[in-house]
Amino acid sequence: MLLTLGPGLGSYLLLCVLGWFVFKKIQQSLSDRAFARKHNCGKAPHLPTYLFGFDTLFELLKSYTQNKSTELVRSWHHRLGRTFTVHFGKGVVVQTCEPKNVQAVLATQFHDFDLGDRKESYRPLLGEGIFAVDGKVWEHSRALLRPNFVRNQISDIAVYERHVLQLFKHIPSDGSTVDLQDLFLRMTLDSATEFLFGHSVDTLGSESLSTTNSFAENFKVSLAGTLVRVLLGPLRVFYRSRAYNKATEESRKYVGQFVRGALEHRAAQKAGHLDQNQSQGYVFLYELVQQTQDEKVLTDQLLSVLLAGRDTTAILLTITFFIMSKREDVWRKLRAEVLNLEGKRPSFEDLKNMKYLTWVMNETLRLYPIVPINIRTANKNTTLPTGGGPDGKAPVFIAKGQEVMYSSYTMHRLPDVYGNDATEYRPERWANLRPGWAYIPFNGGPRICIAQQFALTEAGYTIVRILQEYESIESRDPEPLKARVGLTLASANGAKVALTPVRG
Repeated sequence: MLLTLGPGLGSYLLLCVLGWFVFKKIQQSLSDRAFARKHNCGKAPHLPTYLFGFDTLFELLKSYTQNKSTELVRSWHHRLGRTFTVHFGKGVVVQTCEPKNVQAVLATQFHDFDLGDRKESYRPLLGEGIFAVDGKVWEHSRALLRPNFVRNQISDIAVYERHVLQLFKHIPSDGSTVDLQDLFLRMTLDSATEFLFGHSVDTLGSESLSTTNSFAENFKVSLAGTLVRVLLGPLRVFYRSRAYNKATEESRKYVGQFVRGALEHRAAQKAGHLDQNQSQGYVFLYELVQQTQDEKVLTDQLLSVLLAGRDTTAILLTITFFIMSKREDVWRKLRAEVLNLEGKRPSFEDLKNMKYLTWVMNETLRLYPIVPINIRTANKNTTLPTGGGPDGKAPVFIAKGQEVMYSSYTMHRLPDVYGNDATEYRPERWANLRPGWAYIPFNGGPRICIAQQFALTEAGYTIVRILQEYESIESRDPEPLKARVGLTLASANGAKVALTPVRG
């Protein structure tokens, strides 16, 4: 009797479970519709897809490999408008470049969104660093780090000068070609590690650049693996790479040794074994250990700041010099402003007062924002202010768990904000331009980059010093700039130029 009833009972239970899931799905759908009606939401245009959206996902992934992803997303906006929906296989994503919607996601409705599942991709390298956490943990991270980026720390230009002088040693003076992107990535890693740890990895210190630094190489490999994890999304669980695992472990171990040294230094200070009056200069880590002595927390935060500090400055410098190598007019105008210093090393105040320098950096970050496409996930049912309905002015419903992808690359090229020449590089537009939320090179709202002034100061100082030392620049790359998108944007071409030193 039991044997004959077993299969029937099993089928009945299976039907009950399936029925429960269908019921909950219908209940959720009805609840979502009621929420959307209550907030007068309208549907946004939808990008036609097939195969449950996997065709569009493959198209986007292919564009990444061809360095065309930013322009692909921009072409979708050109077809469908500032806000539309698109199916990427795992669900419907809302894509926007509307400043009002970006402001809502990043600021006015900040608590309705978080990083979602994406933060798991960063966790092996960054742990619970500021870029890989949400909520109370993020608030604690920001409160921990922010005091260490006050003006009196970032305005000490001596640290920049040391590394710029190392940079000069590797720029040929005979007119031969050099790729500045590699040099800038090395220089910013050197300066960032000195600022953070009190000890530079000094990748520019050796005579030959063929000499590799183990930490620099491990950090590079770990970042590449992190990008793969981001692109795979939930499928990251199937990603297996011994090189990534080893590089990540070694990167954290390298930073960990400085953390332990700083903790020992603090203990020695408290015990009275060190001269309290001995000046050692500002070290980010030594200040951080005054606030927490948790070794993992310190390692997580240092790696997060290192990631942001290195890439942001190096990319800004690379693209600026790539453009100036092809735009003699920009080089000439900027150098004229630099020559007003009459050879003096620029102070922090000098850099702030150089208008054309500011315009040049703004224009580079406008056309080539460091993070050209970003994502947030709704942690509750919510809305975007505009983009729905027949006229595109109604709010757009965002379901809990749904992703909103915003393209600063596209937004920074909106003609009604930047003019009909929005795709052209014209620093002069910043003389009277006030773009508000249409310009977010360092993100915006509560999560705005706390190190943006550090990055701009180092980049501005480096630009000025190069223009003081070299009187002309020549492009050695016949191709236009190609934007390669990884964890951050970079130049796929590098920056192959020749620089002519000032005649003695």
